Amino acid sequence: MNFEVSQHSSYVLVKSKVEKLDVNTASDLKSELVLLNKKGNNSIVLDLSETKYCDSSGLSAILMANRLCKDSSGEFVLAGLNSTILKLIQIAQLDKVLTIKSTPEEVSEIKK
Repeated sequence: MNFEVSQHSSYVLVKSKVEKLDVNTASDLKSELVLLNKKGNNSIVLDLSETKYCDSSGLSAILMANRLCKDSSGEFVLAGLNSTILKLIQIAQLDKVLTIKSTPEEVSEIKK
């Protein structure tokens, strides 16, 4: 399984188990996130601590998750980004629209 999902009190944690979030894996992530959202999970934390690379397909999945959560009055949080992925997000100026935490443990409670 490429993504591990665990329920917390006020959010769902999706932990990426892929080294590269690219065209080969981003569609799986999108499917997982859409399914979670359709089940009523509107607050999602995406932990990318095990992911070392992300391309435009991965960014697209991240932005889609952010939109899904915001559209359903929830919150989307990115956590565990390495310096390469963080730099990509900053270059694309997505750090201005995404909530980013250093680790998933920094996310204690978010609105449901």
